[in-house]
Amino acid sequence: MTFPLDNLLSLDPVAVLLVTTTIVVFVVPIFILFPPVPVDTEDVLGQTHSKLGLESSTTALPHRINEQVGLSPNEARIRSLWVYPVKSCKGIELSKSKVLPTGLEHDRLYTFAALSDSPGEDDDNVWRFQTQRQLPLLANVTVDIWVPDVNKTSRALGRPKEGFLVLKFPWTDDGWRRTLQRFTAKLSRGWSAIPQKEFILPLEFPSAEEQNRQGYGYADVKVWKEVVKALDMSKEIPPELARYLGVKGKLGLFRMDPAVKQREVYRCAARKETLGYQPIVDFQDAYPLHLLSLQSISALESVVQKDENMDYLDPRRFRANIIVSGSKPYDEDAWKTIRCVPRDDEHGDICDFNVSCRTVRCKLPNVNPDDGVRHKAEPDHALRHHRNVDLGAPKHGCLGVQMVPIFPNAEGADVNELSLIIAVGMSIEVLERGEHVYIPQ
Repeated sequence: MTFPLDNLLSLDPVAVLLVTTTIVVFVVPIFILFPPVPVDTEDVLGQTHSKLGLESSTTALPHRINEQVGLSPNEARIRSLWVYPVKSCKGIELSKSKVLPTGLEHDRLYTFAALSDSPGEDDDNVWRFQTQRQLPLLANVTVDIWVPDVNKTSRALGRPKEGFLVLKFPWTDDGWRRTLQRFTAKLSRGWSAIPQKEFILPLEFPSAEEQNRQGYGYADVKVWKEVVKALDMSKEIPPELARYLGVKGKLGLFRMDPAVKQREVYRCAARKETLGYQPIVDFQDAYPLHLLSLQSISALESVVQKDENMDYLDPRRFRANIIVSGSKPYDEDAWKTIRCVPRDDEHGDICDFNVSCRTVRCKLPNVNPDDGVRHKAEPDHALRHHRNVDLGAPKHGCLGVQMVPIFPNAEGADVNELSLIIAVGMSIEVLERGEHVYIPQ
């Protein structure tokens, strides 16, 4: 009996060479034109840019709140800093950040919005901002910030000056493409990887020339009861995103223009007569900064009704900018003015903040930041029953506080030139205490 291997060994070497050459000639161009693993945007940007933020494996947040170590109740410090460049999408954890009048640098620059065309409404055809309240799957849209790196240069790309946001969301096409996309994702990023769709946005506000070139225009966007004029960049949204999020109408994307009058903050915030400038925001809900205490999260977690869909209370559910550790539970409820002071071995500025009010919670924290699944009850149930503590917001739960920055010599200064540096590890001094009464929107 002759085995296939014997037949192969008996072939003419010249014939084998010809067959191999023929296969290579036909296959190699196919792999060049249609590579099994496409070039990754991050590989290209990595030649000239660096990505801001901490990797998830190096997060400063404990996996479980009861894993807190190293700080006594009298040693309150900044534990973690977060920005959310696109409202309601995944956040970026930082070790330090600039503090601007609008909050932390790069925070809430963009918002998604939906176009209302309901008949009979007074504001038909008005864009309304959208968050995880309406679109919980926004929690699965990742955002990375890439900034030019002066230590990098590319022979082909030169040394770009622009920064970018790279947005990714889970997506597969129908049919045979689904299998191919799954295979490609695992081949390029590991067995647990899933296919993603991505798109890129500018980090800096587009110039007038760029607006004309891209065909951007301005439109009114309704944020709660306010109507603001913002740059319409909806054409940058891939059509697959609206389908992924479950948007039935038209999905828009808007950028606040820093040259146009931004949303001024009043209500509970300190006024210009005190601060030297009137607080402003981009697409934050109401105030420039949101502070949260891990000890307060731990206290709330003790009354949350756990189940298979929530076995612990993740601080990321509350989307704070500044997360502190070491204060007593709910002690921040009585803060009126605080100071963040760098340690001797740290770079940063002494940063003062006016604590404007408590943060009145909606049901957004019910959304799991890992998968965009909304819990049917918690932590909203626990907040309403155990944190109904503000006379200005009856029947609502409160957790965390809203703040505005205080800048030295702000009186008469250009608001766009005011900035400070804040960093993880700074100690927190409470300069003033008092009562808070929330003023609704």
